[in-house]
Amino acid sequence: MHRSLALHFAVAAALAASALSACAAAAVTETAYKVPSVQLGPRPFFLVNDMPEGKLKRELNACAKKTEQYHVSAFSIAHRGAPLQFPEHSREAYEAGARMGAGIMECDVAFTKDKELVCRHAQNDLHTTTNILQTPLAAKCTTPFQPATFDDAGNLVSPAKAECRTSDITLAEFKTLRGKMDAFNPRARTVAEYLAGTPTFRTDLYAGPTSGTLMTHAESIELFKKFGVKMTPELKTPVVAMPFDGFTQQAYAQKMIDEYKAAGVAPGKVYAQSFLKDDILYWLAHEPAFGKQAVYLDDAATVPDLPTAAELQAYKAQGINIWAPPSWALLALDGSNNIVPSQAAKDAKAAGLGLITWSLERSGILADGNNGSYYQTIDAAISREGDVLRVIDVLAKDVGVIGIFSDWPATVSFYANCKGL
Repeated sequence: MHRSLALHFAVAAALAASALSACAAAAVTETAYKVPSVQLGPRPFFLVNDMPEGKLKRELNACAKKTEQYHVSAFSIAHRGAPLQFPEHSREAYEAGARMGAGIMECDVAFTKDKELVCRHAQNDLHTTTNILQTPLAAKCTTPFQPATFDDAGNLVSPAKAECRTSDITLAEFKTLRGKMDAFNPRARTVAEYLAGTPTFRTDLYAGPTSGTLMTHAESIELFKKFGVKMTPELKTPVVAMPFDGFTQQAYAQKMIDEYKAAGVAPGKVYAQSFLKDDILYWLAHEPAFGKQAVYLDDAATVPDLPTAAELQAYKAQGINIWAPPSWALLALDGSNNIVPSQAAKDAKAAGLGLITWSLERSGILADGNNGSYYQTIDAAISREGDVLRVIDVLAKDVGVIGIFSDWPATVSFYANCKGL
């Protein structure tokens, strides 16, 4: 991949030419959609104001005062759309991500009972990301809703649970559902209580009964084509045994690529992802034009789980060109508590691997401390909301990542515009 990830000027011109007024945006329909102009909203500027004084804040403040149009950047990757506020993998989330300047959009790919491809973060998340439990389709779930139980003192004995898979229902049935914010209440006694677990730092404002429009993989491709952006589908690891009714893992991997070919999308616009190395190797062997920029995701939970320098070199030797670990894996603290590249980041660059990382703005209020797994290697240096821009700066300038996933793409898009990425 080239170091510069800004889209061609012609795309930016097309975006500007097709800018929508606020009223027209409210009337957008599936059959009459126009590519939105980039509108970053207030959050990036709030974050700049919240930064401690210093060189980076001065640079970003200067960018914040610019009056020219912000542009799309492929450095900014919309993680599931814009799930900080919108139901993930919904049409509304994708539209929000595009408006915020994301130059790459993600559809996580799962399959239905009739082996059609749809956008879901996991094959078995319908019970937390849709309204399925409130519909007759709940009877088809692998595990229908079971309420929490409590002892006589009111202590939780067993949490509420359910499991509803895309492979439990057909595509036609899937399309009757509505997306919701991904969450559940483990203390729920009813379905309504179970679905009401959205964290306080997110919102249900955009998850009403007329929004949360679910999408097939093919529909996401057509939408992203209209946006003029690149695409990064993730082949989700199945929770069912494969082959599934004769559908092999290889056929699943091939079907995903075939939908891009059928839609006339050039391989250079697609960054196919998987946590399974065999999927990457399959694409390298059978679809090399797509495989050469396939993204090998890493689900390491702690530093000892990360690959060694030798393992990273072996990835490159196998033809893998892009490694994508969580952001904490690429960052560390020096003796003065400054955020710096981790040893894994240095080893990956030495091996000749491109780096993409995930995912910013999933951890809620940073000033509270104890910011979870995404900051585990640098949490001692994180004390305020504006610190997310320091993290982006180190990832971009010192680690040298070629793209950053974010749940609110405007923040990364703002930085990319400031730095000319």
